Amino acid sequence: MTEQMKMPLKGSHAALEGDSSEKIALAWAHTARFLTTASRLNELPQTELPEIAFVGRSNAGKSTAINTLTQQKRLAFASKTPGRTQHINLFELGPKTGADALLADLPGYGYAAVARGAKLRWQQVMADYLEVRRSLAGVVLMVDSRLGFTDLDRQLLAFIAPRIGNGAVRLLVLLTKADKLNRSEAQLALAAAQQLLGELTTPEADVNVALFSALKKSGVGDAAALLHGWVHPQAPEVSGSAEEQVHP
Repeated sequence: MTEQMKMPLKGSHAALEGDSSEKIALAWAHTARFLTTASRLNELPQTELPEIAFVGRSNAGKSTAINTLTQQKRLAFASKTPGRTQHINLFELGPKTGADALLADLPGYGYAAVARGAKLRWQQVMADYLEVRRSLAGVVLMVDSRLGFTDLDRQLLAFIAPRIGNGAVRLLVLLTKADKLNRSEAQLALAAAQQLLGELTTPEADVNVALFSALKKSGVGDAAALLHGWVHPQAPEVSGSAEEQVHP
């Protein structure tokens, strides 16, 4: 691991300015409201708004992370049965009179109890979405910090690597459930993620990784500020103690 891998996010600012940008970003995230749900790609509305997709293995904490970022208890349905959600749910962000972004909650993957036919169908729907959805501007991948990247996580990264590599789609990896780790374990998890993601990076790529805990609310403001910066590029972006940009 070189020191180049441990650089702050683009546009990092002083703490006071960072606090202000976090408040703006969290207020923006809180505007999220349900738009529509679709079981097939062709059922999704065509839009020019930038779309940020949340993806992750079942039980990685995806729905909880969405609810925490938006400060809403039940915006994303967190089922007690992993793999139950089998639709793409879209949410609007921004003023009600004119949304400025969409959030897409994709089904969790990798849960063994889901019927094989359903899993294969959803794998194809997700693959099509990530490959051809023209409005896709960013992907937030949830990875359980205790487990690290699974084979399915690596497959997903490999699949979206071309769009990330040419800068068409940005990537944020949230290492969830970080409250379950001690400080040393957390730093090891972060370093391992940076090393793996370093293989994806190019001069055009925008790849970030952060420790995240919905329970402790750690990493929430930083993640919200980064996503807000994706949609509003003139807005300041901040770097927290655990959030890093990965460089080649």
